[in-house]
Amino acid sequence: MEEAQSQARSMGLDLVEISPNADPPVVRIVDFKKFKYEEAKRERIARRNTHETETKEIWLGPLIGKHDFENRIRRAKEFLGEGDRVKLTVKFSGREMQHPEFGHKVLNNAKEVLAELAEADGEPRFLGRNLSLAFKPTKKVAK
Repeated sequence: MEEAQSQARSMGLDLVEISPNADPPVVRIVDFKKFKYEEAKRERIARRNTHETETKEIWLGPLIGKHDFENRIRRAKEFLGEGDRVKLTVKFSGREMQHPEFGHKVLNNAKEVLAELAEADGEPRFLGRNLSLAFKPTKKVAK
């Protein structure tokens, strides 16, 4: 260890401990500033190449029109194509709560349309006045 330190000093470089738990410890003679810069550069590149998946929520109504439904499903397909998860939520208001089957029908239609791009996470669930169903992209679609 002392020999390595004297060698590093004579070269005008630093002695960096790579693996302290090894027997004997692994060290490297490098310019420490350059070593830290390259390490940070590797981390930046790794961060740039990763994609964090988000959950995008799309609201629907139990009595939604055909054209509105198609627009919202098209948007869901875009999100799934980017590799994000999508949560479709049917919001009930007032007397609409008397007919939850309308909400189930909307989500079943969505499940059929999105079948080629995504798979549903379980069954639709009521949370208060909202009926929700989450979709995750299939492996072949995700980037």
